[in-house]
Amino acid sequence: MLTADPTTRVALGQMRRSIGRLAAAGLAIVISTAFVAATLQAGTIITRTTYAQVAAQYADADLVVFDRDGTMVPADTDAVRAVEGVAAADGFHGTYTELNHGSRTVYQSLVATPSDPRLSPLALADGTWADGPRRIVLPVEVAELFGVGVGDSIASTRCLRGGHQAVDENGAECYGGQEVTQRLTVSGLVDDPLGTYAAGGGVAVVSPAALERRLADDAGGAPPPGMRTLVVALDRPGDQAAVEAVKSDLAAVVPSATGVTTPEEYAEDVVASISDGQNIVYLVFALALAAVSLVVAGLVIANTLQVLVAQRSHTLALLRCVGASTGQVYRSVLLEAAILGAVASVAGVVVGSLFVRAGLLVAPGFDLGVELPRTITPSPSALLVPLAVGLLVTLVAALAPARAASRVAPLAALRPAQDPGRCGTSRARALLAGLATVGGFVVMAGGVALGTSGSIDVGLFAAILGGSMSLVGVIAGSVFWLPRVAAAFGRFTGAGGPAARLASANTLRNPRRTAATSTALLIGVTLVSMMTTGAASARVAMDDQLDARFPVDLQVTSTTYDENGQAAVPATVTAALDGVDGLRAVTEVTNVSAERADEGKPVQVAVVEPEALRAVANTPADAELLRPGTIVVPERAAALYGLEGLDTLELTGPDGEVTLDVAHSDSQADRAYLTPQDLAAFAAGTAAGEVWAAVDDDQDAGEVVSAVQEAVSTTGETVGVAGIVVERSAYQEIVDAILAIVVGLLAVAVVIALIGVANTLSLSVMDRSKENAVLRAIGLSRRQLRATLAVEGLVIAAVGAVLGVVLGLLYGWAGAATALSTLGTVPLVVPWTEIAVVLGAALVAGLIASVVPAQAAARTRPVAALAAE
Repeated sequence: MLTADPTTRVALGQMRRSIGRLAAAGLAIVISTAFVAATLQAGTIITRTTYAQVAAQYADADLVVFDRDGTMVPADTDAVRAVEGVAAADGFHGTYTELNHGSRTVYQSLVATPSDPRLSPLALADGTWADGPRRIVLPVEVAELFGVGVGDSIASTRCLRGGHQAVDENGAECYGGQEVTQRLTVSGLVDDPLGTYAAGGGVAVVSPAALERRLADDAGGAPPPGMRTLVVALDRPGDQAAVEAVKSDLAAVVPSATGVTTPEEYAEDVVASISDGQNIVYLVFALALAAVSLVVAGLVIANTLQVLVAQRSHTLALLRCVGASTGQVYRSVLLEAAILGAVASVAGVVVGSLFVRAGLLVAPGFDLGVELPRTITPSPSALLVPLAVGLLVTLVAALAPARAASRVAPLAALRPAQDPGRCGTSRARALLAGLATVGGFVVMAGGVALGTSGSIDVGLFAAILGGSMSLVGVIAGSVFWLPRVAAAFGRFTGAGGPAARLASANTLRNPRRTAATSTALLIGVTLVSMMTTGAASARVAMDDQLDARFPVDLQVTSTTYDENGQAAVPATVTAALDGVDGLRAVTEVTNVSAERADEGKPVQVAVVEPEALRAVANTPADAELLRPGTIVVPERAAALYGLEGLDTLELTGPDGEVTLDVAHSDSQADRAYLTPQDLAAFAAGTAAGEVWAAVDDDQDAGEVVSAVQEAVSTTGETVGVAGIVVERSAYQEIVDAILAIVVGLLAVAVVIALIGVANTLSLSVMDRSKENAVLRAIGLSRRQLRATLAVEGLVIAAVGAVLGVVLGLLYGWAGAATALSTLGTVPLVVPWTEIAVVLGAALVAGLIASVVPAQAAARTRPVAALAAE
């Protein structure tokens, strides 16, 4: 039988007798294990959500054939379609056309009808796909703008370069070719539910043959532009062996392709490219949060079990008196911990999984900007790792108390039980704690240095290891200094009244108990403040990176040219933009391809006044550098035009030449910036061919771009609208979704902190029943006793919370600075609101955790408490 072994009987008997205290320890294990399980499953959600957001443009394609240089041609598409196992394949390419109806004009992007609905992110809202040369499918918004529906006709105006014949009627000369107008019938309407083409104001769809003809016409006899991606649908998408076979065949028939992969894997590569090849989602959130949660879970469990097992050392010594061997006592404690750890860990995994599912159920009620999965199937590792961690950490936490109990001499049980909290502290512990603290901070600093120098994987591992070591050192050494700090704080805040003086003295009388109570909250507060600081710092760093990659929110470009080059944007268009709600600022910009005196590659320059650039650009540092006599060269522009390391640059033009100082910036704009005064020195009279605009931060980017499209369509002028802000907002939504999930994890961390401090304080109050009875016997009132315990809890909680905030700020910044180092310097952002909430919650937690057990202590009669053994 299970209970035949004496060790098992002793362990089960002890568990039955201590069910109340074990429940507190078990609850800590449940919460900690649930946190690990929730973190791992949340990492899966983060990854799925992020990649799904990027992969949305590939719809339900099974494979993506990509070429980073964009050299794939239609013949490659035909070759892919001929591969056995391929059901359909389409290339990603498009063009633009001018659409006219009534008094409205829209410069609209065009793509081809998909050969298979699985290959397009567009959804047919009405009618049919375009299947002929004179048919077109319009975006629902454009159809509403024109006031047309299925079966109506619109005009499409474009330019045929070279010696082509007019399609319908001759028009004016354009680019050395013929401007023609073609009547197209609206065969259908499409929605773009995922906003794939929102940056360009939507996309219209024509037949593949019509698109190929338009691309050839645009090229004017030259080869049409190549494609970067081909999307592929398979006959047997679920057959992994078939997928792998097709992948190898596709690589063979398209030798120019860089690779063949799934949309999810391609999305992962795209996301990683944001940070120069580093997968931020995995490094920062999935890996870092899971690693930290394991360390925190271990500390909370160890802290609780240390108090629990130490309080039962007298009972364990009695077992030695009645014949139990050292090994039996040792094994009984470990077996009890194993049973507790196994049961509580299983419960924790269930609770963590339910918490994640509850979060997914309520998520649609919040405007997160992205669609989270409704359900998630946890991977085996997401279930087994928390189980193993809960059991292993519980056993490790029980080793030291079990060893101490097994070393107690049988005669020690005949002496009065010694309060474990009053035991002295060893010099060895102080030395080890100091070494762990100092060494941990040194290792963490080294990790940050490695991360910022390029070794992010190694640096992040070292930073996490160093942070964990230092936190363990702080907790282990807290018994030496924390009670004194708490006592000093208590005397400072509660100089008047016996309750406050007693509370201050209690923190010094039992240093281990004070340290154990305070560190329980310190762990939780450290975790919460670390996450909020890391998330806030990461948010600022990511915003800076997005600003650098998308320096302007919206561009309106002239599509006509004259003898001097690109014609000016008509004044009526600029005036129309001024009336659009949601635009913060609008300014005209002149584009120039400036020749260099050193005969180097011409430099594409945006000419704009510094104040105007400051108003519309997302990179104010560029505007600060811009002044007469200086050309501002962003990092990307320097690489494109060979300007790295130059201090001066001489530009030439029809009106002369000018020598400029070069100011390098960190932004990723593909054009340099120049003032109108300097442009006049070598190319006077150049027209402003673009208008740049800034979108208000509190406005929906897609709605503003649509409003701009509508406004310019009424002018009768043909201009291109590029709503870059929509693409930027899509990346921002990914970051917001990640941070929203982190906020959910913070709720679990707060619960861990509350349970930790409540457990330790409750056990501490139970352990002091006789002490409290003596105080009552000598005249302390119930109210004063409750006040004493409340002040003690508040003081200890305040010390732990303040220290936790300081450590959390340091750890959070170190983690963000290491993981996001490829984005540049990561600032230390202090989330003051969140910190204030954490401190307030910590004080409330200390008050509640101490007052509730104090009620029970105050209700106990002094005589009964003194008589109890």
